[in-house]
Amino acid sequence: MKKIALLCTTFNSLTQAVYVRLKDMGFKINVIYSVDLHLLYELNPDLILAPYLKSYIPKEIYEKYMIFVFHPGPIGDRGAYSLEHAIEHKKWGGVWLKADEKLDGGDIYASCEFEVKEGSKKSSIYRDEIRECAVTTLDDLLNNIKNNHSTPQLDTPLHTPFTQERRKIDWNKDSTSKIIKKIKQADSYPGVLDEILGLKVYIFGAWREDKLKGEPKQILAKRDGAICIGTIDGAIWISHLKEPNRFKLPSTYVLKDRLKGVKEDRLALLFDRSYNTFFELYFEQKDEISYLYFNFHNGAFSSAQCIRLKYAFEYLKESSKVVVLMGGDEFFSNGIHLNILEDSKKVGEDGWENINAMNDLIQSIIFADDVLTVASVHKNAGAGGVFLALACDFVLSCEGVVFNPHYKSLGLSGSEYHSFLLPKRVGDEKASELLEKCLPISAKRAFEIGMLDKVIKKENYFKELESYVETLYSDEFLWDKEDYLESNKEMIEELKQKELEQIHPEFWKSDSSFHTLRREFVYKICPTHTPKRLLDA
Repeated sequence: MKKIALLCTTFNSLTQAVYVRLKDMGFKINVIYSVDLHLLYELNPDLILAPYLKSYIPKEIYEKYMIFVFHPGPIGDRGAYSLEHAIEHKKWGGVWLKADEKLDGGDIYASCEFEVKEGSKKSSIYRDEIRECAVTTLDDLLNNIKNNHSTPQLDTPLHTPFTQERRKIDWNKDSTSKIIKKIKQADSYPGVLDEILGLKVYIFGAWREDKLKGEPKQILAKRDGAICIGTIDGAIWISHLKEPNRFKLPSTYVLKDRLKGVKEDRLALLFDRSYNTFFELYFEQKDEISYLYFNFHNGAFSSAQCIRLKYAFEYLKESSKVVVLMGGDEFFSNGIHLNILEDSKKVGEDGWENINAMNDLIQSIIFADDVLTVASVHKNAGAGGVFLALACDFVLSCEGVVFNPHYKSLGLSGSEYHSFLLPKRVGDEKASELLEKCLPISAKRAFEIGMLDKVIKKENYFKELESYVETLYSDEFLWDKEDYLESNKEMIEELKQKELEQIHPEFWKSDSSFHTLRREFVYKICPTHTPKRLLDA
């Protein structure tokens, strides 16, 4: 069994995680979108796996090929809305089952269970526990297929639909906790439909607020794109909204002038987490090592967020010997903020500002010759987010993390000092290959090619991270770093300038493919064909 096809609706994070694991195991992989079922006949794979599929598999396909579908629910769970139900349970799981005529009814060839963490949201369960479940059961799946060992699926009824009526918030009756749970059950799709200040919107990103109080549904404050709304027993922050037939944006970007007169409730640059509220930046300091967290939604960095993170880094390095960039709860970083650019009426100007703000942030890290810097990439990273990590002196990662060190699939040549940072670690030939092929790689593979300094097992990640970081600092290292930067500063800045010259028209020209590809990405438009880069990838 050498040729495996991954059949999917799109090449999402779960499919990518399965893809990189199978590549690391030595398999030849073709990724085929469900709109291109005819390719299965042309490629004739030995096995088909479907980690993420939103459409039914035709009878003529599952009768001809061995197809195994991953379902994000435990044995006996069937149908859509599985992760909404996961939040209501203490234990959940996932199964690989053989495709047949019955939805999620085929024999089970591999399964796993996990504890559902208190306060989890739908998107985090999918990106963490469900992803790990799908990947860690691949060995069992392949062995059980080889030995024809399976367990019958339970003949249980399909879930009843999780309608918007069921998700609806009653602001005059629902407690803060109940509202937060409803929003988390709909994150990151489809959101909770409501009306705020006369505008129909879907709600995403709920945070409990301890200090501000008000009448139910009263807008109390705004902060860094989020809005604070009163409840019957307190208040919550809502970070993102989406108008019907639009796309997700920070709440203040959607409500705009409707928020006139609402005060900006500011926090310190780095919040101490002394009470519940909405925040994006915080740090922990242990001796002279600072751990800097930046929890930006979906790992997207707006111009303002880049500037704040730059100030936070520069503030921390004054009192630290080592600064560790920790990323956020669900992503390390994915680079510039495409949704905000899609919303912009002056995409060229705002895109140019965003890429330069990202460059300024990375420049401050590269040229920080008075402090040792570490990137802790324990969540996925893509595009400029990869190069943010590579700007650090040391780059550590966690088993299971997926890297996408490229830009071209979105019509950009990129910047963020990538033409200096990537070849410096992997060499010119490998850097060119990564940028041109536009394929994800695992943390394991990234370490093998020199992109990372260390990969740590997930079970003891943070403990091992701290132990490793404590051994890194030396005055001699900083002296050598200072000498290197002084000797190469002109070369480094020239490379960045060439990047900017190349990317400039990609933002400003109306016929740039970036505009079309960005729109398709932001609106989640279903692809009409499988990209060539994914065939025999």
